[in-house]
Amino acid sequence: MTTADKSGFRNPSWSCSLRSLLGIVMISLIVILSGVLISLDYQRTRKAELIAAEQAMGAFSERLADRLSALSADTVAPIELMAQTENAFLVPPPGRMSDKIAVLRVAMTRSPQIDGLYAGYPDGSFIHAVSLRDAGWRETLAAPEKATLAIRTIEAGVEDSRLAYVTFLDDSGTIIGRRPFDAGTYDPRARPWYQQASAQGGRTISVGPYQMATTRAHGMTIAREHQTADGIVIGADIILATVTDFLAAGRLTEHTNAFVLDEELGIAIHAGPGSLRLASALPDKAVDGWSAKVLAPLVEAAGPKDAAPRVRPARIYQVEDEPFLVTVGPEISSVLLADHRIVVAAPLDELLASANRDLLHGVLISIAVVIAAILFALALARWISRSLQILTLGAHRMQSLDFSQPIDATSRVTEISTLGGAINRAQDAIFTFALYVPKEFVRKGIEAGYFKGRSARRQEVTAMFSDIYDFTTISENLSPEEVVEMLSGYFDVFDAAVSAHGGTIIQFLGDSVYAMWNAPLADEDHALHACLCVLDIEQRLVAFNAEQRRKGLPEFRTRYGIHSGPAVVGSVGATERLQYTAMGDTINVASRLEGTNKVFGTSALTSAAVVERCGSAIRFRPLGSTQVKGRAEPLDVFELVGEAGDGATPGVEPGTTTAAQGREAAYRG
Repeated sequence: MTTADKSGFRNPSWSCSLRSLLGIVMISLIVILSGVLISLDYQRTRKAELIAAEQAMGAFSERLADRLSALSADTVAPIELMAQTENAFLVPPPGRMSDKIAVLRVAMTRSPQIDGLYAGYPDGSFIHAVSLRDAGWRETLAAPEKATLAIRTIEAGVEDSRLAYVTFLDDSGTIIGRRPFDAGTYDPRARPWYQQASAQGGRTISVGPYQMATTRAHGMTIAREHQTADGIVIGADIILATVTDFLAAGRLTEHTNAFVLDEELGIAIHAGPGSLRLASALPDKAVDGWSAKVLAPLVEAAGPKDAAPRVRPARIYQVEDEPFLVTVGPEISSVLLADHRIVVAAPLDELLASANRDLLHGVLISIAVVIAAILFALALARWISRSLQILTLGAHRMQSLDFSQPIDATSRVTEISTLGGAINRAQDAIFTFALYVPKEFVRKGIEAGYFKGRSARRQEVTAMFSDIYDFTTISENLSPEEVVEMLSGYFDVFDAAVSAHGGTIIQFLGDSVYAMWNAPLADEDHALHACLCVLDIEQRLVAFNAEQRRKGLPEFRTRYGIHSGPAVVGSVGATERLQYTAMGDTINVASRLEGTNKVFGTSALTSAAVVERCGSAIRFRPLGSTQVKGRAEPLDVFELVGEAGDGATPGVEPGTTTAAQGREAAYRG
């Protein structure tokens, strides 16, 4: 919403000082800029953290897959060697026991990831080499202190007469103990590893993960049937604690979860913070809010299965209202956990902890910067506004056409200094322009709102035209410099008198003057003021002509024509050059009345319209009707005699000799 002042300038409905505005704007910009920079920096840091986390999770998945492949390869190698080349295992225990123990000892030494290496036979015989590195087997077998390897054997026979022995070896392979043990009902032929390997006919298979019956440890089995003898199966146990240690060491954050999913996208292994759990040990195969119902859509969204190892793009998922960044790894191609997939999930809040800390630091720094900026902005705004206040005061003086003081607004701000210089030059230009356009006319035009481009309106005005009698003859006998000097003084008389009586000089026409009342500013008594102005000019010209006589210069006799009526008033002209004027019959009649003075031998003629509007305040003498150029009907004319207050009878005075006639007669004499 806006309002308009007297000059027509539209002001907003609210305003504030430049100091306050600059302070508010600068502080707002700093706050906004700080917020944007903090937001951008946070988004950049957040994005970088997520990319780094995604890359780390992908790399972790690939390393885990490589780890499983390495475990698988290191385990498959001795099994295939025993199944393909070692003839010592073609006969069940106790045949060739020394050869069997030697092979088992070397294989166990070279493959420390193997927990147990064994062979099962179709007659139920069994030989099993067990590493005693961990406390589980050592306690179960009550192994001697220096024992590092245990060889368990079951010799076939009638079930009740089966012989089961455990032999203990030290680091050098020396037997340091041997004793029987209770094999119970254990039969290798009933174990899944034996049955599945026998069914595959020479193809290496894996079983598990599962919880081992003896040690209760989590493990898997890799097995293969002997190449040359059906029913003989070579197998090895791997304890998944190796995988657990790897998962724990590779976790990105404290609460990172890793899952190994089976072929049906169910949870086979869950490695969480400090624990490893198998699907068989999970209630409803769910853990910590994760279940197949959550993970299956995630894996399916990662894309179809393929043989090429490729880490899937990370995605953000909500699990129990907590966001997690989840990466789905490639399918595991090794024998161990074949066709399984690895999923790594890390809490988003933990991944972005560094970014959140940076955000907090940025906010604190921004608050400090904003406080400093507020103080700086207030000081800067005060410094800038001081010079602008001086320029504003100067502009107000220019608006009033007051050129008495220069505008001195020195500033180190180039734009303000340039503006000060421009305003000073504008003041000089307006001062020069004011010499050609009267100041009062400009003021009145601005106050009345007339100066708005090419526009006009019809209104009533009083127009006055004047002319110097026989000026052409006078100017021919004088130099141009003398003519200009005389006219300038003569026009000063008109300018002072017209301004004093509320009129406006519209134009100087050679030696003539065109003045108007009731425009641009309204004047209810415009006709009266025009007549009083003419009488005042006549009085002022007495002193002017006295000075002319003193200088030996000719005196000026002036004729006047005054008429009131409607006219078209406004600014007319070309786009780049306008003139404020009035047009119409009223203006033409006033001009013709000035020339008609020659017919009646008078100096000031008015129309009946002027007489009617002046009433009894002015004395007039009727001169009858006359025909003026440009009008078809005769015009009643009156001579302006004087004011009603000079002792004479007011109003129209027929048959009297006027002061003007006396002056005309004197001029003629």
